[in-house]
Amino acid sequence: MRGSRQSAVRPVPNDAQNKLRALTRHRRMKVAHAAQTTLVKVDQWGRGAALPAELAGAIERAALHAQDRKSKKHAS
Repeated sequence: MRGSRQSAVRPVPNDAQNKLRALTRHRRMKVAHAAQTTLVKVDQWGRGAALPAELAGAIERAALHAQDRKSKKHAS
C-alpha cells in the first residue's frame, strides 16, 4: 500500500517558524524566556506542532522581536 508509512497531514511551518529555527539555541532560549515557556515548546512550535493559541501567539511575538533585534544589530 503506497503511502501507508507516512501521516496524511504534515505540518507546514510559516515564515516566522522558519526564522525561529534559524536562530541559535541561545536566542531560542531568550525567546522561550520572553514567552514564559520552555525551549522544548519553542522548538515544537518551530517545527509546526500544534500548541495552544495563546502560547503560540506569545512565542511568535517573541520570535519576531528577537529576529528584529538580530537584523538591527547586523545593520549597524
